[in-house]
Amino acid sequence: MAIVKTTQAGIGMTSLRTRERMLVRLREQGIKDEVVLSAISSIPRHIFVDEALSIRAYEDVSLPIGFGQTISQPYIVARMTEILRNSNTMNKVLEIGTGCGYQTAVLSRLAKEVYSVERIRPLVMKARGHLRELKCVNVKLDHADGNMGLPQMAPFDCIIVTAAASHIPQDLLDQLSIGGRLVIPVGTDEQILYLVERIAQLEYRQTKLEPVKFVPLLGGIS
Repeated sequence: MAIVKTTQAGIGMTSLRTRERMLVRLREQGIKDEVVLSAISSIPRHIFVDEALSIRAYEDVSLPIGFGQTISQPYIVARMTEILRNSNTMNKVLEIGTGCGYQTAVLSRLAKEVYSVERIRPLVMKARGHLRELKCVNVKLDHADGNMGLPQMAPFDCIIVTAAASHIPQDLLDQLSIGGRLVIPVGTDEQILYLVERIAQLEYRQTKLEPVKFVPLLGGIS
């Protein structure tokens, strides 16, 4: 037992230094929003991965979290969050694809309310444990099909999708408030990150951003 405690403490101490190095790297990669960087710095990424992978938690790589899913690399978390925030206050945010809860935890430091949907029940339970540990009290998790969003809680001023859709789901567009922003990867073999802004009731503006690589957005629950 003492050995386990020492190991965990070592991880925690190392994470303080490695998180700082991660922030330096993110700035070098073009992330400019210091509010987003501060939020990322406050979240210990190593608790969201298996202990065997914790030594790699602050590398700029995605890592497996089980069930064919991954925790996104720090750069893409920072990039998507920066685009979503757009230097504005985020009030009500919907996340599609909770996964292990890392992106959710970052959002919880930036938004007043975060709603997150995950189709795989064991991941919902795991994410709940992580978010409880970090005292993310402004987060509500749902076990549901993310393609449908969360219509009972709409509208949202920000929606972020952390899996690649074959197309932009109309249900998600409908749940954006006027002036709201949706960040979503789209594609199968080749995936592109899109920003969709709702300009008016029936008017949207789409912007293609950059190539990305995500697991596919699937329907149904398991």
